[in-house]
Amino acid sequence: MNLDRLNGLSAGEFTATLGGIFEHSPWVAERSAAARPFADVDALHRAMCRVVATAGEAEQLALIRAHPELAGRAAIRGELTAASRSEQAGAGLDQCSADEYAELQALNSAYNERFGFPFILAVRGHTRHSIIAAMRARLDNARDAEIAEALRQIERIARFRLDDMFGTA
Repeated sequence: MNLDRLNGLSAGEFTATLGGIFEHSPWVAERSAAARPFADVDALHRAMCRVVATAGEAEQLALIRAHPELAGRAAIRGELTAASRSEQAGAGLDQCSADEYAELQALNSAYNERFGFPFILAVRGHTRHSIIAAMRARLDNARDAEIAEALRQIERIARFRLDDMFGTA
């Protein structure tokens, strides 16, 4: 994919092409289409992030909840999107020991119980050990702070996915 081609797509094709950049939330791509043409991937990413930032809290929470738990049930059942599977495998989450897996499950459960949504972390550049440490540390945050952090992490995930798509990493 290149930006010239992306800028020339119909709104439907644009949404279909970028619909997975924000996990199971094609509405972000759909609403970003009107901001074309994009001069570069930075402009595209900013436009998509603006859509999320200006969405209501209900849509933002739906976006957060659209993300799978790290090393969670969806991963075990093979139900992750290709991007999520690759990202989690890249952090070694597919190679957890039994103890690490049990700790991740307990932390996922505690986090979801406390905040009402899954723990979100852009795992690229992380290891399973740093992910577990981040989960432990963030459990003490206030809910509003975690919503803001989850949205920041989602923006980072989206940027990584755009860079992969456009070869700009």
